[in-house]
Amino acid sequence: MADIEKSIAACCKQLKLSTNFAGQAFEQKGDTPQEYLLNLLTNEIEYRTAKRKSKFLNTAGFPHRYRVEEFRTDEIDFPEDVSFQSLLDLDFYHTGKNVIMYGGTGTGKTMLSILIGMSACNQEIPVRFYRTAGLINLFSESQSSGRLTALKKKLNSVQILILDEFGYVPYDRTGSQLLFDYLSEIHEQKSVILNTDLEFSQ
Repeated sequence: MADIEKSIAACCKQLKLSTNFAGQAFEQKGDTPQEYLLNLLTNEIEYRTAKRKSKFLNTAGFPHRYRVEEFRTDEIDFPEDVSFQSLLDLDFYHTGKNVIMYGGTGTGKTMLSILIGMSACNQEIPVRFYRTAGLINLFSESQSSGRLTALKKKLNSVQILILDEFGYVPYDRTGSQLLFDYLSEIHEQKSVILNTDLEFSQ
């Protein structure tokens, strides 16, 4: 039995299948060889899907994770064609739009943007969350150290970029310009969620 397990593991490695597949080879059931194989392959797909979702959640940079039922919508003014559920369903992303959340401190902007980001991760859409000041500093530091291309490559791997606390503090001029240049580059290519306490005129 041990030799068979080692042989299966070797085949899995060569076929780039997970160690989960090798282990499940001894766990799955089936009334026919075909049903057994189908169950084994289905389990592997479910395992890989769960691993991808977990990876997206772990690399998104969320400072906290929330449950949907924790969020209160009764104090939020949604535009006529937008709802809490439509944001979680990523309607804006699927139609190539951005989201701006405006309001004072403690009005739920950060929490809502994280819930949207978590929903995207669970739909296998890569997300990245940044405090705006932190990302601006990253741009400035990357420019100084010659790693700007590497930073942009990292950002380009995501489909939804969340910028929290936009306009809360004075920003580094160089980093700010680099961020706005980047936002211009990705216009209509990625979706941006921007949280701010600034009025639209500002």
